[in-house]
Amino acid sequence: MNPTASIREVAAAARVSVGTVSNVLNRPAVVSPATRDRVLAAIEELGFVRNESARQLRSGTARTIGLVVLDVGNPFFTDVARGVEDSATEAGHVVILCNSDESSARESRYLDLLTEQRAHAVLITPVGDSLDPVRRLQRRGVSVVLLDHPTASKDVCSVSVDDVIGGDLATTHLLAGGHEELVMVTGPESIRQCADRLAGARRALERAGRPAEKLRTIEVPALNVASGQRAAEQLLAGPTLPDGVFCANDLLALGLLQVLMRAGVRVPEDVALVGYDDIDFAAAAAVPLTSVRQPRYLIGRTAADLVIAETLAPKQHTHQHTVFTPELVVRDSSHPRRNGAAVTPR
Repeated sequence: MNPTASIREVAAAARVSVGTVSNVLNRPAVVSPATRDRVLAAIEELGFVRNESARQLRSGTARTIGLVVLDVGNPFFTDVARGVEDSATEAGHVVILCNSDESSARESRYLDLLTEQRAHAVLITPVGDSLDPVRRLQRRGVSVVLLDHPTASKDVCSVSVDDVIGGDLATTHLLAGGHEELVMVTGPESIRQCADRLAGARRALERAGRPAEKLRTIEVPALNVASGQRAAEQLLAGPTLPDGVFCANDLLALGLLQVLMRAGVRVPEDVALVGYDDIDFAAAAAVPLTSVRQPRYLIGRTAADLVIAETLAPKQHTHQHTVFTPELVVRDSSHPRRNGAAVTPR
């Protein structure tokens, strides 16, 4: 078998014209059954694979959607991607998943690659706040929707969650449970989601009559389990533990929970813990995790629906900004505090 066999080689093997092979591939009904079978047999024997990119360029019907996310290992983005894929599949499109790994340089390389592959649409969670990469795609005729990233721009669609409300919900819940010494474990403020969740946490403190500076923060380089573990070790190295911790996502919270429990710290009796995203692992944790839930699948599906609609009728398309409201899911990790004693790390 020759995976690089050309359409001309197929035509020669089947003793037909190149046009007949093209008809078998694209309009089989116009070819007689005997000739069609002969061409299909030649295709099978030679291992011919059609050049789909070239075909789409000729017909002007590209069907590839690029999906660029911050961390493909984060279950939040896994669920978002499923929503994107389901919508795209129903519309006859395929999805190319790209992991920027929170790197602007890597993001740029993927966007160039998607353009070279003639992707006609891109869904992207940008690494930073700049929309310059989006503008470059749009100038190249690529439809773009910002995913999990709000914007006031009138020339691009976006689908996001109000993370300021989410951070407020988490912090208000901890304060209502009598937890006063709070810490937020978060990523770099250059990540929009982290900045907004921190702003929401500070807003909740101020509304409760407490200075925002009372919220101690631990900034970690990545939003994963390992960073949560390191944050827990940092807390354990201090003279006393906070009585409430809000993590910018569930992976951080799960890593932190693991190390605290290993050190003999009781959650929630000693330290109450709240995460963000409500991934499936949150409910299944050793201590079921209170978390701020985002409609992950719906975020992906909504974004895909918007970008497909734009590609079908770009001149008639009206850009939309969909913002979902998160909700707090309370579980065992954040029960109200029973006493006011500070906990000394064991």
